[in-house]
Amino acid sequence: MAENTVRIVQIGCGYWGPNVLRNLVNHSNIELVGVIDTDPQVKNWIKEHYPDIPVQANFDLDLLDHWQAQAVVIATPAHTHYDLAIQVLSSGRHCLVEKPLARTSKECEALIKAASSNGQILMVGHTFLYNSVVRELRRIIKSGDLGEIYYSHAQRLNLGRIRKDIDVAWNLAPHDISILIYLFDNSPVRVAARGVSFIQKQIADVAFLELEFPDGKYALIHVSWLDPQKIRRITIVGSEKMAVYDDVAEKKLTIYDKGVDRMHPENATLGDFDDFGTFQLRLRAGGITIPQINFLEPLKVEVAEFINAISENRPALTDGTNGLLTVRVLEAVSKSMANNGKLIEVLAPL
Repeated sequence: MAENTVRIVQIGCGYWGPNVLRNLVNHSNIELVGVIDTDPQVKNWIKEHYPDIPVQANFDLDLLDHWQAQAVVIATPAHTHYDLAIQVLSSGRHCLVEKPLARTSKECEALIKAASSNGQILMVGHTFLYNSVVRELRRIIKSGDLGEIYYSHAQRLNLGRIRKDIDVAWNLAPHDISILIYLFDNSPVRVAARGVSFIQKQIADVAFLELEFPDGKYALIHVSWLDPQKIRRITIVGSEKMAVYDDVAEKKLTIYDKGVDRMHPENATLGDFDDFGTFQLRLRAGGITIPQINFLEPLKVEVAEFINAISENRPALTDGTNGLLTVRVLEAVSKSMANNGKLIEVLAPL
């Protein structure tokens, strides 16, 4: 084993787990020393595809010691994240947790504290922040090419996969919430949300989220397990141009030179305009630009970031604080949904 190789154990190998496992196995600086999963079918699948990797059914710190694990990747249901991660961090091991980091902000804060106290890397799997298209969109926004950002509209829709442990907001919205925080370099200060349950009582299948940012930006997120089309789209509307990130399309990022131009704004008054010539609005529809993007598998980049953060002893892009910010928004979303869409303040960042 090379000197800079990290010995990793993966806990959970269900729906998303095989993708994680593949990227761990393929990374040159990772030795995957074991997998823990309670499902016998998972064990059989791993034995068939990765016969050299040992599999155990139950999590145990002694087992991590036996495997000499230096880090753990947790890809289990959301309600188990905190209990597993706090044990891993307290044992002096680095930890990557799939989204959401935990189910409450208090749990997230405890994980951050444990990682800091033990000098370990804590990272959350906000995979879309390692997406080349999202990173290019952030660069374009930062460059000012879109002008002043007005609002964003995000859709994440599909037929299934219906969850029983969390509602659609906690399942799908973390992607778009974390993306918007990344794109806007800011966290929402207020949210309002409505959820509707059709298939399972008290577990929302469809949800609409409104996010207000401190600098006036506004975002609407629509998530659903009940839709005939698979849609993963984010629209950003600026004063100069507009951008559409469509994760399902072949050309995933399109920039539209469209907008509304103010004519003679220097003559405008705060009240009624003196005459038609004082102030006019002109719709502008210019060209379309499709940036060339060198696309890498986001999960591959995410795994590399985890290893680099460990070797360089620095916070990861999606560190514990990043996970906390998203969970605080989700907590406010749940509170709003329980109060018929009431506008709820989001707890301030650390």
